[in-house]
Amino acid sequence: MKAVILAGGFGTRFSEESQFKPKPMIEIGNMPILWHIMKGYAHFGINDFVICAGYKQHMIKQWFADYFLYTSDITFDFTREDPNERMIIHNRKAEPWRVTVVDTGFGTMTGGRIRRVQPYIGEETFLMTYGDGVCDVDIGKLVAFHASHGKLATLTSVTLQQQKGVLDIGGDNAVHSFREKNAGDGAQINAGFMVLSPKVFDYIEGDSTVFEREPLERLAREGELMSYAHHGFWQCMDTKREHDLLQKLWASGQAPWKVWND
Repeated sequence: MKAVILAGGFGTRFSEESQFKPKPMIEIGNMPILWHIMKGYAHFGINDFVICAGYKQHMIKQWFADYFLYTSDITFDFTREDPNERMIIHNRKAEPWRVTVVDTGFGTMTGGRIRRVQPYIGEETFLMTYGDGVCDVDIGKLVAFHASHGKLATLTSVTLQQQKGVLDIGGDNAVHSFREKNAGDGAQINAGFMVLSPKVFDYIEGDSTVFEREPLERLAREGELMSYAHHGFWQCMDTKREHDLLQKLWASGQAPWKVWND
């Protein structure tokens, strides 16, 4: 199963950092938040990723191209005559990942970005989340829940005082409506970490489609959107204050989203 990660937006609410790099490349503990998200998926056996890049997309591609430079010790030996022998890598660390970075356009909306990676997904059910939020959700249980109800889409819901998409969830875990949050709402919200049928591509018209608007709203109206309630940790990184919070948690050695062992 593949995991699609939206990593192409501008991150305008976090301009202190995002003016220099894509928001998913902003670091927590010297590694991009994108890496943290991927490590979480990999803990549950998901190692095939499709990154929906856009804004400064070359930086994401370059980071993966140079991945071993960030994780290994290296000797540069310029005394060697053969240029191919001048860089010696020690303790090479590599993830068992297959990463496809797709340029989904500079100003493409979330739905458009998802639609643009359809050729890399095919006809398989896939995972999808945002490249700026970490969570300790059990991906295995999330996938099992999705398989159990047979609907087209499952999203992970959390209860927070945040301005995200508000969900009207019934006793059967079906999402009956999806709307943008009003100030003061105290309701379950969309935390990402979705499981989607490839039929969801049919709900996306083009680059201007915002996935959280018509596609999710239509899926909810048609009874095809289910909620997996998560009662653990989830935190997005929309602002510097939220970044500082995540950085502090990581530095403490007790980051709740670090479910992996290495």
